[in-house]
Amino acid sequence: MKASIYKIEGDLYLIDLPQKLRGFRKFISSWVLKDGRSALIVDVGPASTIRLLKEALDQLGVEKVEYVLLTHIHIDHAGGIGHFVELYPDAKVVVNERGEKHLMDPTRLWEASKKVLGELAYVYGEIRPVPAENIYKGEVTFSGMDVGIIPTPGHAPHHQGYILGEYLFTGDSTGIFLELDDGIYLRPATPPRFVKELYEESLDKMFEVGRKKICFAHFRMYEDSKKLIKMHKEQINMWISIVREVMHEYPEEEVSKVLDIVKERLLEKDKLFANYLKLDEDIKEREEHFTKNSLMGIYNYLKTLESSHGSI
Repeated sequence: MKASIYKIEGDLYLIDLPQKLRGFRKFISSWVLKDGRSALIVDVGPASTIRLLKEALDQLGVEKVEYVLLTHIHIDHAGGIGHFVELYPDAKVVVNERGEKHLMDPTRLWEASKKVLGELAYVYGEIRPVPAENIYKGEVTFSGMDVGIIPTPGHAPHHQGYILGEYLFTGDSTGIFLELDDGIYLRPATPPRFVKELYEESLDKMFEVGRKKICFAHFRMYEDSKKLIKMHKEQINMWISIVREVMHEYPEEEVSKVLDIVKERLLEKDKLFANYLKLDEDIKEREEHFTKNSLMGIYNYLKTLESSHGSI
């Protein structure tokens, strides 16, 4: 197993970090922006593939990593950062302040990851601590560009996006993306605990930045951020509407059945998500699991509204 290196354009590269699980390819990734033999990296992936990332960086001729920008501290994005700074001890790690303590002492993060992900957490690998001196809080400038930071807590409270010139690195805040031969696949990344208002507020912040090239954590790039964000906002509202509709129609049905019905209706009505049917079989299996997780976030959000207000 080895990483795949995609030259996106200029000195921007995407590193595919496949996991030892069926379908876990073209999914977890790391972005690399080079300047000579130095690099800035957005997300490093889990501990299990830090060796693959190091091999890819060696292949690209990277000798020094100046900055690692973490979009958030979920294990598939940042679980390997402790291992990474052992290999690149001068790397400055930029992370939302709500995630700092969990990088320096990942005990609670690891326990939470095991609870939420089960066996998948062990596939990703145990988290190592990051030395306090590697956490960086100053201004970030790389290759003559100032890095802008946008708080985007829609996916997680510790989530943030980054602007580097014409690029907008959005982590999971604009959904899960795959480029197909005849279109795109897009689905929300709305795991529990999902809050619609925060998710839309995050999308609005990124929309206001202006037209950029969106660099997805999962997976690759889309040329027009404003167009994509507009489509994704419409998609989110459709998903919420259909989950609400099915909950009303089947109030006594168990949750798993409700979500199965929702998925079938989304395949009929959401043209972006319907491209699920065109995915390779192994990637379909992966997306089946994560789609249910995203729907569960929306379901729980609506249940919370129902409890608070008596109706959804």
